Amino acid sequence: MDYTPTLKKKYYDEIVPALLKEFGYKSVMNVPKLKKIILNQGVGQAVADKKLIDIAQEELTIIAGQKAIQTMSKKDISNFKLRKKMPIGVKVTLRREKMYEFLERLISVSLPRIRDFNGVTSKLDGRGNYTMGITEQIIFPEIDIDKINKILGLEITFVTSAESDEEGYALLREFGIPFSNIKRN
Repeated sequence: MDYTPTLKKKYYDEIVPALLKEFGYKSVMNVPKLKKIILNQGVGQAVADKKLIDIAQEELTIIAGQKAIQTMSKKDISNFKLRKKMPIGVKVTLRREKMYEFLERLISVSLPRIRDFNGVTSKLDGRGNYTMGITEQIIFPEIDIDKINKILGLEITFVTSAESDEEGYALLREFGIPFSNIKRN
């Protein structure tokens, strides 16, 4: 028997029919889908302390369930003591099953652990993609708080096949991302 993540099943069983009805698409192929989720963590302090980048890479790998890669600087910036090709961040791109599993963990476990949480802002990028910032990596239950030596934030980008912000917002809302009730632009 094949394993299918719950949110993937929900996408095909509930979200596609709901979006077909809401936007009046001619075909199910026109319904926007979630293409990938990118987790990105900038570690600017890694210029001074090389171990920070390895710790961040290890933590992001644990959070995503997939190996994170180091991102390198593209040019020299003397004011920041930065040289070309120095590691300054880590990122991981999730697709298919791992993407749905991460999204489910994010919505049902991690976001509710944020103190004074009232939902995420609903500002998309103009092409139906959405990026949210998380200030502390300790909201993820996979991270052992006792082993943390530096609190780092990260960005989570949801890349969709939506043509507009309205369609992307509807797709992410149907997945269960808790948008705050602030009126969007």
